[in-house]
Amino acid sequence: MMAAAALPHGHGASPPPASALLGAAFGQHLAGPGAPLGGTRPAAGPQATPRNPPATYAALDLGTNNCRLLIARPAQHGFRVVDAFSRIVRLGEGLAASSRLCDAAMDRAVEALKICRGKMLHRNVSRARLVTTEACRAADNGSDFVRRVAEEAELELEIIDQRTEAALAVSGCAALADPAAEGVIVFDIGGGSTEIIWMGGRNEARDPAARIREWASLPIGVVTVAERYGGVDVSRALFETMVEDCARELKAFAAKAAAASGARNFHLLGTSGTVTTVAGIHLGLARYDRREVDGLWMRQDDILAVIDRLVEMDYAARAANACIGRERADLVLAGCAIFEAIRRAFPSERVRIADRGLREGILLRMMHEDRAWRRR
Repeated sequence: MMAAAALPHGHGASPPPASALLGAAFGQHLAGPGAPLGGTRPAAGPQATPRNPPATYAALDLGTNNCRLLIARPAQHGFRVVDAFSRIVRLGEGLAASSRLCDAAMDRAVEALKICRGKMLHRNVSRARLVTTEACRAADNGSDFVRRVAEEAELELEIIDQRTEAALAVSGCAALADPAAEGVIVFDIGGGSTEIIWMGGRNEARDPAARIREWASLPIGVVTVAERYGGVDVSRALFETMVEDCARELKAFAAKAAAASGARNFHLLGTSGTVTTVAGIHLGLARYDRREVDGLWMRQDDILAVIDRLVEMDYAARAANACIGRERADLVLAGCAIFEAIRRAFPSERVRIADRGLREGILLRMMHEDRAWRRR
C-alpha cells in the first residue's frame, strides 16, 4: 500500500514540495511548549474543531548521512505526501575514527531538525515518529546529542535498534516485491550501516515484517566505507578491494540466508540512494525523477554497466552528474561496492529498485495502528 504521490529523494536537490510521501509515529513528538506532535491536539472549542479533521502524520529519519522528513495524510490507496524535507548533514562524519559525533556534524543536524520542526508545526501534524539510527547508536555521545536536540530543536528523537530499522525498511518497500517470489533479499544501504533481510513470500503472512526469515545490520555504509578507503580517487583495483572488504562483512549473513537464492522467482530488492542513483544513471535522466525510478526492474548486465561507468569517472565527472551531485560524489562508489558485494553473494538476474523504505514503513505502521483508512 503506497501513496499516490511522488517520494522525495536524497540526492542533494531540494525535495518536491507538497507532492512527495510519508510520515508516522509511535509516541515520539515535539518537545517544549505547545501541543505535542506525538498525540492528539486538544480541541480549542466546539466551533474551532472540524467535524472530521484529517489526521496528518510525520516520519523523520536522521541517519548517518541524511536528515529526511515526510509529512502525509491517509489517502484511498495509502497516503498522500503534503510536505517533505531532505538535507545531507553527515552526522556520522569522523565517527569511525573517534567514536563520537563531532561538533560541526551535530550543528548541521540540529539546524536541519529545526527546519523539520517548523514544517511539522506548519502542517499541524497530529502524530509523528522521529527516529535516528546508526550514528547515534554507535556514538559514545549519541544520547547527549539526543538531549541537545530536545533542548535546541524541541524535538524528541528515538534511537531505534537494528531490528526495528530492518523491519521498518521492509515494511516500507515490500509492496514492490514480486508477488510470485517465494524469497527476496531486501537491502538498505545507509550511511553508517547496511540492513539486509531475507524475506519470505506473501503466502507466509500479510505483514512483511512477519515474513523476515533472517536479518543483519552490517557495519558498512557509504560514509564508513568512503572514510576507510577514500571516495575521491578510486581506481578499479581499489574498488575491488572495497567490494572484497564488504563481502567479508556480509559472509555470515550470506551463509545463513544461502537458501534464499534457490527460492522460486527469487530476486533482490534494494532501497537506498545508491541503488536509485544507479537506476537514474541507467535511465539517462537529465535530473533525478523518483517517478521513473521507484519500482524499476534492472538486469544484472545493466547494473554492472553503470558501476563500470562510475568507476571510470573521475570525481569531477561524478559531481557533475545530476543523479549524483557534489554532496554525494565521494560516497557513491562506496555504496556501489556494498551493492556489488550483495549481488555477488546473492546472484540474481533481476533487481527491483525502491525509492521508499524506512519512513514509508513508519507511516504505514502508524496509520494501520490508528485504523486511519477505516475512518475515511
